[in-house]
Amino acid sequence: MAEKPVLHYFNGRGRMESIRWLLAAAGVEFDEQYIETREQYEQLLKDGSLMFEQVPLVQMDGMNLIQIKAILSYIAGKYNMYGKDLKERLFIDMYVDGTGDLLSLGTVYVFLDDAGKEKQKANIKEKATKRYFPIYEKVLKDQHYLVGNKFSWADVQLMEAILMTEEFHSDILSCFPNLKDFKERIKQIPTIAKFLQPGSPKKPFPDMKYVTTVKTVLNM
Repeated sequence: MAEKPVLHYFNGRGRMESIRWLLAAAGVEFDEQYIETREQYEQLLKDGSLMFEQVPLVQMDGMNLIQIKAILSYIAGKYNMYGKDLKERLFIDMYVDGTGDLLSLGTVYVFLDDAGKEKQKANIKEKATKRYFPIYEKVLKDQHYLVGNKFSWADVQLMEAILMTEEFHSDILSCFPNLKDFKERIKQIPTIAKFLQPGSPKKPFPDMKYVTTVKTVLNM
């Protein structure tokens, strides 16, 4: 039996959460080693595990995988969630880059001061409802999934982005009926349903302990 992937990151969402989502959607169990001190991070640097001195790090298939897009692309390709041909992969990449941009707004939110958080909350709503969600709403008008009418990495990350934005604005899908239907369909996929259950590797909304740990480890 192949060894489980090992995820090296902080005990929180950050840039690792999309990786957790994709592995879970593919039905892949994984272990996590949380980085809690500067010394742990420096040891990874000393070991040569971090190619560009950055986390997240995923140890998988005998390799040290770094850079979020490269890691996600590898996982999607390995588990047949990256389209059937070059054209489908292109559209998956475009849709994923869009949801990735939206998710990044939520990632930085917890590191802002109170005034910055209020602006960012409004920015998330503006970007989601005016720039990103209308695109996905249109695509999903006549099909159940974003690309090739088959469940893919693009669908996983869109689901993650929807749930993230709903944490800030619970009614954000009120004008997007196709996205509301999409959300309900994706929730019924067994691997996704399992990931959304309490006690799963899915991380809660970041708290101040997470913020403090990140700032301490990275000397921010």
